[in-house]
Amino acid sequence: MGDPAGDGSDELSLLRARVAALEADRTAAPPPRHRLRSFCAALLIVIGCLLVPLGIVASWTADIVGDTDRYVQTVTPLASDPDVQAAVADRVTTAVMEHVDLPALLQGVAPDQRPLAEKALGALGDSLQSAVASFVHDRAQDVVASSAFKTIWVDANRAIHTSLDRALTGSDDGAVKIETDEVTIDLAPLIERVKERLVDSGLTVAGSIPEIHTDFTVVRSDDIGKVKTGFGLLQLLGVWLPVIAVLLVAGGVLLAVRRRRTLIAAALGVAVAALVLGVALTVFRTVYLNALPADVSPAAAGAVYDTLIRFLRTSVRVFATLGVLIALAAWLSGPSRPAVLTRGLWRSGITATRATADRAGLRLGPVGPFVRQYRSWITWILVAAAAAACVFWPHPTGWVIVGIALGLLFALAVTAFLAEEPAEHVP
Repeated sequence: MGDPAGDGSDELSLLRARVAALEADRTAAPPPRHRLRSFCAALLIVIGCLLVPLGIVASWTADIVGDTDRYVQTVTPLASDPDVQAAVADRVTTAVMEHVDLPALLQGVAPDQRPLAEKALGALGDSLQSAVASFVHDRAQDVVASSAFKTIWVDANRAIHTSLDRALTGSDDGAVKIETDEVTIDLAPLIERVKERLVDSGLTVAGSIPEIHTDFTVVRSDDIGKVKTGFGLLQLLGVWLPVIAVLLVAGGVLLAVRRRRTLIAAALGVAVAALVLGVALTVFRTVYLNALPADVSPAAAGAVYDTLIRFLRTSVRVFATLGVLIALAAWLSGPSRPAVLTRGLWRSGITATRATADRAGLRLGPVGPFVRQYRSWITWILVAAAAAACVFWPHPTGWVIVGIALGLLFALAVTAFLAEEPAEHVP
């Protein structure tokens, strides 16, 4: 008769050996096929993450630079910016004073009105030229600070953007000229409007000033010749480049062996790529302002830069927020202990709420069984609806993405509540 203790020891040793073999199989190097899949998945994700910043910039270029209405909507708040108003007033004053023949203008005034004109100009020192310049600047400042300047600003920028788009795309010749190192815009229409307002403000001699053509530098670069090609390429890829980046990342996740971990890493990679673009925009702002000519107002240029890339920064926040939320969702669905604990608390809360509602007399009728039967389909429909809302929402912000995520979370909670088994009634 054998030793029972010995038989139990042998069985225990055998079980331990089997467990060790299983652990060794899990930790062993993956077969070559899996290594190739992992390499291809990582390559697709890396390329997709690298294309994310380019896709954001391309989408912004096609949306802002290629769309006149969107551009005008973007720059309209600049009409109320104090730094821009001061820069416009200074530029108008300089342009007007360069073409003012003060003695000739005063000769055109009736002799009996000359003392009144000189008195209106003011005695600001011995130089009448300085007095006229001060008067022109004050009137120009009044014009740009008035409500009428918004209309002037919008109309001028609409014309400027149309010409700029033609110049960059090469579709036609407009008021914008691309020189060797800068893009300039003829501000004659804007100066003409301001001159009319100056006449209405009391400087009637401004009506005798001839039409003034002056250039305003929009973009200054040593490689301005490449801007035209780059703009055409970005405008062509503006819609498709972000889609290509997302498809590459999604393809890498689907190709990976461990998809949940890969999804977390890919989502965080997209968020980091977007944040890198945000940092680059901040750094480029400093470099851009430091490289401006001495006659350009840094405050006004900074305000224009911040306004033009406002929606670009919004896109950066959207991609970063979306990446973090997707990574968080993938992590919460995983087998880690904190994720399991979080899901347990979620289910406990839903179960307790449903039990309380049942004890209060809630009756769902056929709704409960229907939701329990098709819960998976309902869940995927809700997720698809949230994804469609993110894609088709016109110019979403980071808070819009957070709101959509919270709405999806609430819808999933309602679905889980309806799918919960009714609590048993205890007498």
